[in-house]
Amino acid sequence: MSAAIKPISPLAEACAEAESIRLDSGGSLGDAIVADIYANAETIARRAVKNDAKHTKGWDAKLDDILTSRLLGYPIMLVLLSVVFWITVEGANLPSEMIASVLFGFQDQLTEWFQVWGAPAWLHGVLVLGLYRALAWVVSVMLPPMAIFFPLFTLLEDLGYLPRVAFNLDSLFKKCKACGKQALTMCMGFGCNAAGVVSCRIIDSPRERLIAIVTNNFVPCNGRFPTLIAVATIFMGGAAAAGSETLIASGVITALVLIGVAVTFAASWALSHTVLKGEPSALVLELPPYRKPQFGAVIYRSMIDRTLFVLKRAVFMAAPAGAITWILGNAYIGGMSVIGHLASWLHPLGHAIGLDGFILLAFILGLPANEIVVPILLMSYLSSGFMVEFESLEQLRAILVNNGWTWLTAVCTMLFCLLHWPCTTTLLSAYKESGSIKWTFAAFAIPTVIAFAVCFVVAQTARGLGLA
Repeated sequence: MSAAIKPISPLAEACAEAESIRLDSGGSLGDAIVADIYANAETIARRAVKNDAKHTKGWDAKLDDILTSRLLGYPIMLVLLSVVFWITVEGANLPSEMIASVLFGFQDQLTEWFQVWGAPAWLHGVLVLGLYRALAWVVSVMLPPMAIFFPLFTLLEDLGYLPRVAFNLDSLFKKCKACGKQALTMCMGFGCNAAGVVSCRIIDSPRERLIAIVTNNFVPCNGRFPTLIAVATIFMGGAAAAGSETLIASGVITALVLIGVAVTFAASWALSHTVLKGEPSALVLELPPYRKPQFGAVIYRSMIDRTLFVLKRAVFMAAPAGAITWILGNAYIGGMSVIGHLASWLHPLGHAIGLDGFILLAFILGLPANEIVVPILLMSYLSSGFMVEFESLEQLRAILVNNGWTWLTAVCTMLFCLLHWPCTTTLLSAYKESGSIKWTFAAFAIPTVIAFAVCFVVAQTARGLGLA
């Protein structure tokens, strides 16, 4: 006797229907569920509310149609980001000069005190010319941009614009099988990558949070912007017609930012298809209403929770780096400083990627804080024994050209500065947020490999074509 055919259970029917919905919606069941919920809610609202007046969109809905449109959404984001960068760079110049004047002026007072106390020269060198001078560089270069960028960023957040940025970029991150909230952590990285890593807490999925942590370094922080701006102004802006130097340099910086964002997407896609496989979580984002910003809260969150938090970590890391750099610059072996020997040893590798040994060594010694890369480089080129400051870009240009810099050196230096390993402050934040030495090492190794690979390809291609 043949077995009776079992009827299909309600659960099986529900599963089959869910699979059908998933296929019809392009593979995203979560999006289909959310869309159905809102459609039902809209139907109920129409039945419950009787209003014969003609429905018209409010100003906020009309503004959303512009800010989140496929045609204008991305250009507006790019323009706003450029404006924030311009305000940050222009606004930070004078405060940086004032803070540097005060801090480096106090260095002279410290020197007098050391002389009065009869302290040995080596102790004065380590503590004043090394440790204190590095701190002065980091604070004067890092504090003003952060004190401008973070309030502007927090203001956009308070106004309700940043959720619109996440909405615009969600589809791109979803194609990478990452979370749309990564757009917000990426934007935070423009101020400081350490703050960007900390902000990854808003991502619920552990897999997607790791992707955001590992790739946050590919957007340049304000510690790298001084180097990028100086090199772009000298070698790209300087080659332009008089009066257009700033415009050309700004275009180069914008192009570098777009390269960093593109690498972020590429690295996120690669991670989500290899060691961090998985489906993207559905970003159910209800756009909040536009709000009048609370300036007291904006200042407090941006200055206390972000600026001072990041600056404290950077100072903690930069202080010993300055002391070690002074020791390496003043310890001689066979008539050459240790820095000179290390640069000679690194020169073949540096040359292969379009740099030289001194540039590569400056990035290595600048691991604790990106702000001290250029001072270390000048110290090495000038054999001064301590980190020096330059009075003008023209003076910096003369030093670099006299030490063999070409357009290829400038391009590779900017690319390496954009893509290379995170600073120790960011790595420390990555360890605290991930709780894993393995993923902290990945956050260091992945940008390092990409930076070397990109610069090697650019340098060898230019030389092979006879362009350099």
